[in-house]
Amino acid sequence: MNERRNRILLSLASLPLVCFLLVPTAGLLLRVSPGDILGSFLEEQSALAMRLSIYTTLATVLLTILFGTPVAYLIARKEFPGKRVLDALIDLPIVLPPSVAGIALLAAFGRRGMPGAYLASLGIEIPFTALAVVMAQIFVASPFYVKTLAVAFASVDRDLEQAAAIDGASAWQVFRRVTLPLSIRGAIGGAIMTWARALGEFGATILFAGNFPGKTQTMPLAIYIGFELDMRVALSLAAILLVTSFAVLAVVKGLAGKWSGVPQEP
Repeated sequence: MNERRNRILLSLASLPLVCFLLVPTAGLLLRVSPGDILGSFLEEQSALAMRLSIYTTLATVLLTILFGTPVAYLIARKEFPGKRVLDALIDLPIVLPPSVAGIALLAAFGRRGMPGAYLASLGIEIPFTALAVVMAQIFVASPFYVKTLAVAFASVDRDLEQAAAIDGASAWQVFRRVTLPLSIRGAIGGAIMTWARALGEFGATILFAGNFPGKTQTMPLAIYIGFELDMRVALSLAAILLVTSFAVLAVVKGLAGKWSGVPQEP
């Protein structure tokens, strides 16, 4: 009886925040129709933005996996001077305002930046290109992959790795055949979260890459323009992003519960 009463009281206390989060979500979905969403898919500018978002976010995830995996392993397994600084540096883009991230990227890779000036002398221009979109997405989204995979690496049983090493496996073979397979679920979860964050990136992208249709305009930027020019398009694209993000989070949460072995309540 007490348990039931406590559950009711807890539910009532949680209701205001739940409603606050639910009402805008429902309000957005109720403002659009399937016809509006289909019309957005058929419009050239919206289709270009969707296509660019897909290409750039996939590139972001692939590059993050390639270069983020060693960083995650380093943080999880090695002790070295400056480890806490590196760990804080990885966390920084998560708490940093996206506009600051965009300004920082522009200051570094623009024509007056130290790397940017050298690249410009070679005829390589990064700002306001599709490459800038990918770089902005990597900057703000890669920490989700690195931190998630680092936790997965740290949770691997060292005895299994030592047993493989005793059997004659090299360090690379131990990593490839033992450590990585046991961490693959964390890697997949981190990659999905990175993709979802990159898909919704706006602030750093608009400052570093600009908002040029067909060139650097991703879906969040198209929503921004649509809000000023065509509210119907903005609502449709926002609904697409909302449903996509919710589906991704639902998949990640479901997999996390399955992998942890904790039964999910109906």
